[in-house]
Amino acid sequence: MTLLQWILVFTLVGGVLSVLAAALFLLLPEKTRSRVLPHAVSFAIGALLGAALLGLLPHALESVQDSNYRGIMAAVLFGLFGFFLLEKLVLWRHCHNEACEVHQPDTHSHTQAAAGTLIMIGDSMHNFIDGILIGAAFLTDIHLGVVTALAVAAHEIPQEVGDFAVLLHSGFSTPRAFLFNVLSSLTTIIGGVLAYYSLNAMQPVLPYVLAVAASSFIYVAVADLIPGLHRRAEFNATVKQILLIGAGVGFIFLANSSLHS
Repeated sequence: MTLLQWILVFTLVGGVLSVLAAALFLLLPEKTRSRVLPHAVSFAIGALLGAALLGLLPHALESVQDSNYRGIMAAVLFGLFGFFLLEKLVLWRHCHNEACEVHQPDTHSHTQAAAGTLIMIGDSMHNFIDGILIGAAFLTDIHLGVVTALAVAAHEIPQEVGDFAVLLHSGFSTPRAFLFNVLSSLTTIIGGVLAYYSLNAMQPVLPYVLAVAASSFIYVAVADLIPGLHRRAEFNATVKQILLIGAGVGFIFLANSSLHS
């Protein structure tokens, strides 16, 4: 396959297919869904951290001269700060709980329909950025692109479940909620194609784009997902969380190793 075809296929995996998986997940009985979702979030944390620290950052550092290491780490720092500001502005929110403070409509200041629209706008922007990051990873190395797309898909599925929930609570019918989520996910492909045509002529900036991608994954894992795990502090739950986070890291490590072998 050509590089553009790789990007198209795996932005599709990271975007549209994660919506389909989330839609299938919603068909499960509510008790089963509430029991399985926290495990999916724990696995996603490991996948995100593994992709960031075992894939994206090493490639970014390998691509620059020793004197530019500080620049890469500065990109990670500014990336973390930037994503914090974006979340503060409610451009996107990675919720994995139907009753989270952002997904829960605020009856005093927003109508339910407005809350659903806001989620879709934010999700579209988030998916678009994910597409750019996947495209940048493929421009660096095909194997890195595959690993990055898998990590995106791992955390997109729990997020899409939350998005479906808020749209349904906002008065959307199930088919309409599904259609809006699919349309929102298509921005992942747009972002990937844009990265292919714009970043291909800007190879010097690719290591810094990878560093920002790593900061995105780290921020989502640490700021959005891990706090939710602390709601269950029982010993058994903690052990399961640790094992599933380790499984997510292992999944990325094995995927990366097998692709390079």
